[in-house]
Amino acid sequence: MNKSATRALIPLGIFIALAALLFYGLGLNPREIPSPLIGKPAPDFALASLKDPGRTLTRKDLLGKVSLVNVWASWCPSCRQEHAELMRIARANADIQVIGFNWKDTRPEALQMLQRFGDPYAEILYDPDNEVGIDWGVYGAPETFVVDGEGIIRHKRIGPIDQQVWESEILPVIERYSAKKS
Repeated sequence: MNKSATRALIPLGIFIALAALLFYGLGLNPREIPSPLIGKPAPDFALASLKDPGRTLTRKDLLGKVSLVNVWASWCPSCRQEHAELMRIARANADIQVIGFNWKDTRPEALQMLQRFGDPYAEILYDPDNEVGIDWGVYGAPETFVVDGEGIIRHKRIGPIDQQVWESEILPVIERYSAKKS
């Protein structure tokens, strides 16, 4: 093969490689964004409680039992969509600590939402300026983390939780790490 024929094949090879990458990307789930925090301790934090501004919540509040840490905001339509499921989860699972992570919100609006729709959270971290959310890798709401009783992040879910997501994706992780405690 001569030089000009070889040069002509280079753009074709590049095109085929790019087409293969794009085709592969179409099959990926955009909700499955890997978190570098999986398998690592939850980041340290010290945030005021949403309900009791004089009380500071820390990473120690996540220790002892499996926690479902749910990032939410009153301005988030998807957060409202998942709220009833979180209420059901909190009522039906006494062995799970549902922790709210109120993110980029105002205290009055967040409290008003809880008053209107109910409060599924054992505790609520208040992060209006994304001081701690950035350490957790939060870039939208809702996001939900499963943190084991030792404070290790075991799973991250981007997007709302419904019953199907709960049963097929999150509950198996919780059961795996709840069983390790016994």
